[in-house]
Amino acid sequence: MNIYKRHRFPPDIISYSVWFYHRFNLSFRDIEDLLAQRSIFVSYESIRLWCIKFGPRYARRFKQRRSGYGDTFYIDEVFVKING
Repeated sequence: MNIYKRHRFPPDIISYSVWFYHRFNLSFRDIEDLLAQRSIFVSYESIRLWCIKFGPRYARRFKQRRSGYGDTFYIDEVFVKING
C-alpha cells in the first residue's frame, strides 16, 4: 500500500519537508520559503498537514533504525599526579 497515494507532490518532497520541520525546528512558512527557492511551490498548510500525517510514521521508523545504547559503558580514566 502506497502511503503517498493521491498526494500532488512526489514522496521525496513530502519527506524532505517533514524532515526539515522535525530536524531543524523550522516553521512551516520557513520550509515553504526554502522549497520556493528550489522552485517547488507548496503552501505552508500542505506542509502542516504532511507533518501531522507522516511525522509520527517517520519518527517511528527513525527510532527503529537507531539502536539504543547498551548496558555496558567503558570510560577511560587518566590520573595525573602533580607535585607529589
